[in-house]
Amino acid sequence: MTAPTISATARDQREKPSPADGRPAPAGKFRTVLHHRAGRKLLPLAVAVLVLLPLGAALWGGGGWPAAQTVDVSGPLDDANDWVLDNRDTHPLFLYFLLHLSNSATSAVDAVYAGLAQLGWVGVTAGAVLLAWRAGGLGRSGLKVAATALAAFAVCGALGMWDPTLMTIALMIVAVAAASLVGVVLGLAAGLSDRFDRILRPVLDTMQVLPAFAYLLPFVLVFGTGTPAALLCTVIYAAPPMARLTALGMRGADAGVLEAATSLGSNGWQRLRTARLPLARKEMLLGLNQTIMMALSMVVIAALVGAGGLGEEVYSALSTVDVGKALAAGIPIVLIAIWLDRTTAAAGDRIGDSASSAAPSGRGRFLHGRWAWALVAAGTVAAAVAGRLAGARLWPEAWTYGISTPVNKAQEWITENLSSGVPVLGGTEVWSQNFTLWVLNPLHDGLTWLPWWALLLLVAGVAWLVGTWGTALTATLAMAGIGVLGVWDKSLNTLSQVLAALVVTLVIGFAVGIMAARARRFERVVRPVLDAMQTMPQFVYLIPVVALFGVTRASAIIAAVVYALPAVIRITTQGLREVDPAAMEASRSLGAGSRQQLLQVQLPLARPALQLAVNQGVVLVLAVVVVGGLVGGGALGYDVVKGLSRGEMGIGMTAGAAIVCLGLVLDRLTQPAKARARKGA
Repeated sequence: MTAPTISATARDQREKPSPADGRPAPAGKFRTVLHHRAGRKLLPLAVAVLVLLPLGAALWGGGGWPAAQTVDVSGPLDDANDWVLDNRDTHPLFLYFLLHLSNSATSAVDAVYAGLAQLGWVGVTAGAVLLAWRAGGLGRSGLKVAATALAAFAVCGALGMWDPTLMTIALMIVAVAAASLVGVVLGLAAGLSDRFDRILRPVLDTMQVLPAFAYLLPFVLVFGTGTPAALLCTVIYAAPPMARLTALGMRGADAGVLEAATSLGSNGWQRLRTARLPLARKEMLLGLNQTIMMALSMVVIAALVGAGGLGEEVYSALSTVDVGKALAAGIPIVLIAIWLDRTTAAAGDRIGDSASSAAPSGRGRFLHGRWAWALVAAGTVAAAVAGRLAGARLWPEAWTYGISTPVNKAQEWITENLSSGVPVLGGTEVWSQNFTLWVLNPLHDGLTWLPWWALLLLVAGVAWLVGTWGTALTATLAMAGIGVLGVWDKSLNTLSQVLAALVVTLVIGFAVGIMAARARRFERVVRPVLDAMQTMPQFVYLIPVVALFGVTRASAIIAAVVYALPAVIRITTQGLREVDPAAMEASRSLGAGSRQQLLQVQLPLARPALQLAVNQGVVLVLAVVVVGGLVGGGALGYDVVKGLSRGEMGIGMTAGAAIVCLGLVLDRLTQPAKARARKGA
């Protein structure tokens, strides 16, 4: 039996240049690497590293960012703050514009709060229940949403947080109304104009990666602490989802319907009113849902600048490590978030349902359309009048129950019994110390050990590898901006916390996401937990973590992990579920086992979704790590809190600018360029 031979024709064909690029087609694994877009960048990247590393060592040596290459911006920012304080009552800019804006914001919130107070607790509760019932419609769905609203407001009153709850709702109503108006206007412009859409998209992308803390400082600089700064920064923070989804709905309108409207003689305004907006209702309502959730998150954080409400109760309790008081305010925040989320989600589910959109006849018509809204209004007014006649304007003191004392006793027991733990398993304090000793400290030491120029090269190389030259340039300039601001070491401290939290988040999130994608029963168990977790504002996650782990850097990281997990799990599960069934069937027909299908088919085909999970995870982790400055996280988050609480705007604004730069760096390193995504599509 002779060995197989390769014919001359086959050999010549193998050695011929590839018709696609004119270069010889390499064989084996080397061919696979070079044919991959990122693989073709490895060779020039390796050459650049070999050339630039010795050059950088010779020119700059090692160490942190050079002091000679920093710019002191805290001094000018403090001077700007002093100028604002000195000219707030005399300068025309304040007298004829900013002062009117500030007074309008304050008056709007005060008017809504006064209206809610006049309704009394009976009227407000009845209005919330009827609104939830109207959103859910007839049947079990509407009753479940209404029951959620009733339970939420009952618990808010029972915990003695009725008045702070009304203030939070008043801020929410005004902020959501203004943010929705701004978002709809921008979304309409982006949906109707390609040029404006190209201009607006990068702005919204940048706003999406900025932590909430970064929005507070500029408004405090201009308006000072109080309601105007809190309201306006909430509006700016919450408007992007409405703008983005409105534009998406406008651009996704059925071309056939628009063509039919045009053929009937409709002009541009008529097509917008009768075709485009009705077709975009579902996306716009989803945008409203996201705007409400983001506004609630920001309103709670805005307690740092004097917003009042439930957020102020949480902040004052955390500043004194009063876990019981913080939990008493945190539970109403979670319940209000669940009520708002369920109400808007139920309304969105009904859109497009022919059964609910059809106008019934007879007595049923009173439960639909304008009649239903009239019923909600009449029921609210009737309940308010009945409550006033019964003298039930304020929540009865006898119906309240203080949980602060028992919760604090439980927290003391946890501290005494679970901090040290059992000898084998350890306790919360042991886990926290070991995580800091074996993960956080080595990661921070490794980042600070790298010379500043080497870290810039690393950022540029990774950004170019996953994106384009533009991506690399943006990430490198943002990283260099951190050094120029003079907060290099503190930024690396924050970066080490973000990276540690991200690794833990991805390990747990990918594992749970894979289990949920492959086991329907497990997914049904996990889904309601994820739904509840996604509605909670960032501030709330700090409360149980402080109770268990105390005020440490590890506490901020654990809170960040728990906050980011739902998004990572959901995106991973959805990505794996959407893998082409034909590819799965083909792998089974070839005898692939369950593990082989996961590793060789599902994960490679779900790579875009996994990349999105990484990107969203790092953005969410950064947001909570920064807020973790309140509970021992230190670094940039602590400087922001210090600047807000002590009026040192120079320090706070510098740290805020560094957070923005760090957010841009992390976003560019984890999000492939748009050009690559379009090419892959």
